Amino acid sequence: MKSDYEAVIGLEVHVQLKTQTKAFCGCSTSFASSPNMNTCPICLGHPGALPVLNKNIVEYALLLGLATGCSIRPYSVFSRKNYFYPDLPKGYQVSQYEDPICFNGEIEIESENTKKRIGITRIHMEEDAGKSIHDIDIDTLVDLNRSGVPLLEIVSEPDIRSGQEAYQYLMQIRQIVMYLGVCDGNMEEGSLRCDANISVRKRGAEKFGTRTEVKNLNSFRNVERAIGYEIERQVELIESGGYVVQQSMQWDASIHETKVMRSKEKAHDYRYFPEPDLVGVNVNEEWLRKVQLMLPELPQARKARFIYDFGLPAYDAGILIEEKSLGDYFENVVSKLAVKSKDRYKLVSNWIMTEVMRVLSERKIAAAEFVVEPAFIAEIVDLISSETISNKTAKEVFAEMLISNKAPKSIVNEKGLSQVSDVIFIESTINSILKENVENVEKYRSGKNNLFGYFVSQVLKNTGGKANPKIVTEVLKRMLEN
Repeated sequence: MKSDYEAVIGLEVHVQLKTQTKAFCGCSTSFASSPNMNTCPICLGHPGALPVLNKNIVEYALLLGLATGCSIRPYSVFSRKNYFYPDLPKGYQVSQYEDPICFNGEIEIESENTKKRIGITRIHMEEDAGKSIHDIDIDTLVDLNRSGVPLLEIVSEPDIRSGQEAYQYLMQIRQIVMYLGVCDGNMEEGSLRCDANISVRKRGAEKFGTRTEVKNLNSFRNVERAIGYEIERQVELIESGGYVVQQSMQWDASIHETKVMRSKEKAHDYRYFPEPDLVGVNVNEEWLRKVQLMLPELPQARKARFIYDFGLPAYDAGILIEEKSLGDYFENVVSKLAVKSKDRYKLVSNWIMTEVMRVLSERKIAAAEFVVEPAFIAEIVDLISSETISNKTAKEVFAEMLISNKAPKSIVNEKGLSQVSDVIFIESTINSILKENVENVEKYRSGKNNLFGYFVSQVLKNTGGKANPKIVTEVLKRMLEN
C-alpha cells in the first residue's frame, strides 16, 4: 500500500457455540449428522411453534464478555433481523440489535513486536441460518441442520490497520473462545467465520473512506490475504480517478481476488424489531459473580506466567499457549521432572515444539489425544540432563516409545542405550584412534582444525554412539593439544 494511505478495518466474527442443543429448541448441534436430520418445527419456522432460550448461550456470552473486558448489560432483548435467503426458512434471524448483552470491550494483540489494543463494539447472541450447497452437479441443495445453531457475533471497532493485525486479532479470539470452552475454534468447519469491513483513506485524515465488506473468509490466512488484496484494489481505484462503491465482496481463494456479490445492506434494510416470542434477558449480580468464578486463566496471562515462572523465551511461550491442551501437556511434563530447573523447562519446551508437535501434526490430533504420558517426556528430559543418554539416543527412545508405550528408562535398560561417561574408557578409545590416524593428527596440529569433527565421529562410531559427546570433546581436545 502506498505510504500516504492507511487502511481502516473492522471485523465481524461469528463464533459457533459448543452447546449440545440449538439456541431456541432441543435439536442437536452435531456437525456430522446427515442433512436435515437435526430439525424440528421451531428451527424450521413452522407457524405456532414457540422458541425457548437455551440458558447456556447467555452464560457463554457472559464468559466471553468478561474475558474481553466488556461491560455487561443487565437487561437485553432479542430482535428479528428480516431478510430472505433459501436457507432461512423463517424469513428472519433471531439476533440482538440496539442493546447487545456485551459492549465496550477490547483485545490486546502483538504485531511487529508491539502491543496494540483492538476495541470491541459489541458481542451479541443470535441464531445461525441453514446452509446452501452449490458445488454439487445438480440443483442448489439446502441443509437446515445448522439453522438455529447458537452464535455469538463479535464486532470490533475500526482499529485494525493491516491484514497482519487482523490475523493476530482473529488468533486471539480463537485462543480465548477455546480456553473458555465455548467454541472448538475450527474455522474450516465454520465454527469461526469472519467478515471484514475495509476502507482506505489518506494518512492523517479523520473521515473514513467508503467501505466494502469481504465475505467467505474460511481461514486465518485467507483473511490476511483478502484484506491485503482489497486494500490494494481500493488504493489503485482511487489513484486512477475512480471511487469505491459500498458493496459486499466475496473472496475467491482459488485466484486470490475479491469479487462483487451485491450492494452492501444497511441496518434499515433488515427492518429490525423486537422478537415478540421471547422475553428479555435479565443478568443480575449474583449470576454474573457465578460466571466470573468460571473464568479460566486466559492465553495471554498464561503466556506471561510461562515466561516468568519457567524462564521460557516469548516465542516458546507463544507456541505452547496457542492450544490449551498443548499448554496443559507442557505443565504436566514440567510437574513430573525429577529436578526443577529453567534449563530443564527449556528442554521440555524444545521437545514439545519439535518431537511432540511433529507427531501431533502427522496424526492430526490435539495434545489431549497424544498417547505418550507427560511423565515419559519428563523422564527423557531427566535422562538427557543427567547425561545418561544423548540427544540422538533420546530420539531413538522416543520413536520406540511411540510404538511400545514403554517408559524411557525401561527402553534404555533393555537396549543398553546408556551413555558411556567413563573418562578412562573414553581416553583409551581416543588413544587408539589417534594412533591409527597419525597423519591426520599431524595435519590437525599444523592448523587443519576441521579434522576435529572427524575424530569425534570416529570415537562415537567406535563406541556405538554411546560415548558422552561432551566428555569426548573435552578429552579429545586435551589429548590433541598435548
